[in-house]
Amino acid sequence: MTSTAHPAGTVLLEDAATGLTLLLHDGVAEIRYDQPGAPVNTLTTRIAPVFAQCFDRIERDPSITGAVLVSGKADTWIAGADIEELTRITSAEQGEALSRGGQQLLDRLAALSKPVVAAIHGAALGGGLEVALACRYRIATEHAKTVLALPEVQLGLIPGAGGTQRLPRTVGVQAALDMILTGRNIRARKAWQMGLVHELVHPAILRDIAMRRVQELARGETLPVRARKAAASTVLLEENPLGRSLVFRKARESVLAKTRGHYPAPLAAIDVIQRGFADGPEAGQREEARRFGALTVSPVCRQLASIFFATTALKKDSGLAAGIVATPRAVRRLGVLGAGFRGAGITSVAVQAGVPVRLKDASLDRVAAGWKAVRDVVRERLRKQQITRPQYDDTMSLVGTTTDYRGFASVDLVIEAVFEDRAVKHQVLREVEAAAPHAIFASNTSTIPIRDIAAGAAHPERVVGMHFFSPVHKMPLLEVIVTPATSAETTATVAAFGRMLGKTVIVVQDGAGFYVNRILAPYLNESGRLLDDGARIEAIDDALVAFGFPVGPLTLLDDVGLDIAGKSGPIMAAAFGARLQAPDALARVIASGRLGRKARRGFYRYAADGKREGADEDIYALTTAGAARRPMPREDMQERAVLPLLNEAVRCLEDGILRSPRDGDIGAVFGIGFPPFLGGPFRHLDTLGAATVVERLDALNGRFPGRFEPAALLREMATTGRRFHP
Repeated sequence: MTSTAHPAGTVLLEDAATGLTLLLHDGVAEIRYDQPGAPVNTLTTRIAPVFAQCFDRIERDPSITGAVLVSGKADTWIAGADIEELTRITSAEQGEALSRGGQQLLDRLAALSKPVVAAIHGAALGGGLEVALACRYRIATEHAKTVLALPEVQLGLIPGAGGTQRLPRTVGVQAALDMILTGRNIRARKAWQMGLVHELVHPAILRDIAMRRVQELARGETLPVRARKAAASTVLLEENPLGRSLVFRKARESVLAKTRGHYPAPLAAIDVIQRGFADGPEAGQREEARRFGALTVSPVCRQLASIFFATTALKKDSGLAAGIVATPRAVRRLGVLGAGFRGAGITSVAVQAGVPVRLKDASLDRVAAGWKAVRDVVRERLRKQQITRPQYDDTMSLVGTTTDYRGFASVDLVIEAVFEDRAVKHQVLREVEAAAPHAIFASNTSTIPIRDIAAGAAHPERVVGMHFFSPVHKMPLLEVIVTPATSAETTATVAAFGRMLGKTVIVVQDGAGFYVNRILAPYLNESGRLLDDGARIEAIDDALVAFGFPVGPLTLLDDVGLDIAGKSGPIMAAAFGARLQAPDALARVIASGRLGRKARRGFYRYAADGKREGADEDIYALTTAGAARRPMPREDMQERAVLPLLNEAVRCLEDGILRSPRDGDIGAVFGIGFPPFLGGPFRHLDTLGAATVVERLDALNGRFPGRFEPAALLREMATTGRRFHP
């Protein structure tokens, strides 16, 4: 390809299809990647040969002294592999070949005789970070958008382009294991401190500094390189085979304790890194490619990829039925009623998104406590260096507190998080309609039907549910609940606002418990019945954690608060009868005055610092079985708790509460911690097969009449062989 003149330099190579351009500026080549028609740059099989052409030109052209690799995107560098391409892999051999191709390309980059500097602004993720690791020098902008990570484990994979070998030799074994096994984002300053990048600069001078560093490296000058920060004991441990063996053994033990062996990728990553240290990087890369290929076609990878695509699709979902279009209103100011745990949490995420909030409660003490709770959340980000002190100050300046409705006339949306009582919610709705006549009114209730709250509204079309999950600043799901009277504009507005807050939003139809709490009810109820039947508290929790839930059901009740759980029970029973009636054991435990972790006594006892001290065996006297406890098969406990949850999810789809199985899967995974490696209730049903599930439910219903009757839709699908997902 011939060179052509360009205002920004001489164009040596340009590929319009991939967005890769090679420019020459005073002897320094600029490799600019700007994938056309895409919000971020990804690595595809189409881009690899064009990168190879760039590397060849840089190596053989005597007029080029080195190169800078930059992104043409505003806030991302390279965001990793194209996930859709990965899902098209049909065999382990095909996945292995893809990995080997990536390794060879980056080996070529690392072996160039001329220096290549990675100029990183924005996210360098997965394969993007692997590209950066193959460069001789890395400069990153000290900016909130600049993060570095190897998140492949979150898709059931391991880094496949040499990352398992280069990262440990760059930042050390333990730091690399932490990054690869968790997939966590590393911010720019932390990356500099640990030696992942060599230099931090302001975004405005990134390109100029990178060009200068190329010239200095080409002249053989020694650039100042920050040695990675590590304790002497860490260095000693990692620099000898026995020490590394201990590190790898501890890592395996930790992974198995956290995952119960359900996720093969973290264990594969440990094996691959260890192989590289035992037999050399080349052997490590061969093992990396082999294990990467096997993981690409594993069931866990497929299910985690389905969650990725579902959450991506929801980011663009208006929440409206097909064919209905509405323009969301801008939410420039927010009112929050109730400065308790949930109200303060909603306020904290809103102000961090740049939205001014009026936080109201009945007394100065309560609003002061709410303000402090917001401050604690924001200050934690300051402590972790995720924001600067000026950003902290600016964020906290957006919180306004009040004991009356002053300032509410100008808010666009009011979210109530007051006491879970219909009469109280009716009262605040009337007050809001008077004080903020044009605002949308959203209830954060977790169980009361929205139509009941809206019954006395002057404008029921502006009443909606916004069910946040606790802790609000950590839980990713927002369940938006609409009634037949809720307008399309209201639905579109709150869904868009939820996404602006960084939440994954599902829109569901109104009904007792909505979706998430409705499917949770039979799961928790059956766990209580296991207790009534003589199972030990720890055995019930351990069985469901072994199934894949992050915590057991009785621990969950303690964490949520038994008083809160007690309020939802009668609502569910009134709506659905005996099928969702809370068992005697749970009713007696709640009646005994136990509140859970917050009161240091629930199903477990807790120390003053909240640490769990063990099961409270006094509870056994409150159960039908009394003090007598008997062992139960783990699989039986799992079936009794999980199958009614799956069955209730199908009923929610059957009743029109859910718009789609996709929403049901995401709601369960992000709302109650349904095991992600199973893909969600509907994908798990597809894996098991409707006929198998109906057979198991019928068997349980024979033992426990009335609680396990299969949903009509499930029976129909068992007969026809139809699936919930294509």
